[in-house]
Amino acid sequence: MFHPHTKCLLIALLIFVCFNAAAQTTASSGTNTSNPLTGNENNPYNKYGIGSLWNGNNTVLQGMGNITSAFEDPYEANTDNPASYSFLKRTTFEVGFMASTTNVSALGASYSTGTATLNYLNIGIPVNKNAGICFGFKPYSRAYYSLVDTLFAPVSPLGETIRSYNGSGGLNYAFIGAAYRYKEFSVGFNFGYMFGTIQRNTDVSPIDSNLTNKGFTALYSNYDRIGGLYWKGGLMYEHQINPEYTIRAGGTVTIKQNLSEKYNSFQTSNYNYGDTLVSDTVANSGQLDGKLRLPMSVSLGVMLAKTSKWSVGIDYAMTQWSGFQSSADATVDSFIASSSYKISVGGEYTPDINNIRSYTSRITYRFGLYYGKDYMTFQNTQLPVYGFTAGASLPFRRSTSHLHTSIDVGRLGTTTNNLIQETYVRFSLGISFNDLWFIKRKYD
Repeated sequence: MFHPHTKCLLIALLIFVCFNAAAQTTASSGTNTSNPLTGNENNPYNKYGIGSLWNGNNTVLQGMGNITSAFEDPYEANTDNPASYSFLKRTTFEVGFMASTTNVSALGASYSTGTATLNYLNIGIPVNKNAGICFGFKPYSRAYYSLVDTLFAPVSPLGETIRSYNGSGGLNYAFIGAAYRYKEFSVGFNFGYMFGTIQRNTDVSPIDSNLTNKGFTALYSNYDRIGGLYWKGGLMYEHQINPEYTIRAGGTVTIKQNLSEKYNSFQTSNYNYGDTLVSDTVANSGQLDGKLRLPMSVSLGVMLAKTSKWSVGIDYAMTQWSGFQSSADATVDSFIASSSYKISVGGEYTPDINNIRSYTSRITYRFGLYYGKDYMTFQNTQLPVYGFTAGASLPFRRSTSHLHTSIDVGRLGTTTNNLIQETYVRFSLGISFNDLWFIKRKYD
């Protein structure tokens, strides 16, 4: 006989395999397509920096507007503030998936794109009543774009020319974290490896009919492999006001950290003589070894909770992007803001967790709102980002394990100053299984 939670784990793994096999990305038309192989949606802003920063928090936190700084739960792993691991009471296995659809609009035109992908994988383990550890994996950033524009003489010496931009890749983070609690204070760290590859290409091709048999094309490409150690620290304070009410405050910090870069840049040209195609590499930088500096970031938050009933909180997060730079690619910090921030509020409510006669009374309902500024600036305009979230946790029968859902409806950017605006809907599905590990049996 399988242990009940072993069955749940096998079901989760089956869902994961089926999900990846069935995940599809879509787009409306033309070259504005998504890439089903990489699981990334076509996003014009991904052309800059390290792409779109990815939300790898668990589904519970996503449904609450990502108020992570002061959140702890004995049956959920809050990997955004590692100080929360000391509050774990059971071994927790978590896996989450995300699907999104985005409408991109600018200059009166628009298209739709989407993606479906794995969002996080965590295992949290309580070591004793005052300490816990966590192993995890989550995306840090994602980059995929496929765009075209047209050049005309005299800007283009080849006459009417099509210029295509394509890119893909991103960064991922695999880590181990630990936390220890002394009285009302808890401190924790995540320590792991950040890695990934980002490739960007620009292709120039003439479309003048007079050059049909003597077509000249040029491909400009750069390839950046990134990897290095990365850590994050967290602190949390929890005070029991009375037997029913608890207040918590928390914060995280990540200092500027350098990742290793192996950067290649080259240009190839093709000339079609009609019956002969000549290809030539006209420029090649060779491999340049450098450092990619990720910026310092901090967050602060506070929460008020009524035991097993409700909790509400507010978070503030800021990242100092003026410290972001690459020693190998001088263009990587183009259009990057000096700093970004986000303010989030959210909460959760459980009608009656002990009501075994009413399943809906044991469901936990969540909500959240957020507003901030993204890390990119164009035309002297820093991109705004704002939205609302909602979610729910559905308990499994006779278990502390749950099926979690959330939805995030928001907007990034603006059409002011001829910029691009993205309106997105993100669906998240998560599963958490809880079990008792490393506990000595009292009876056989």
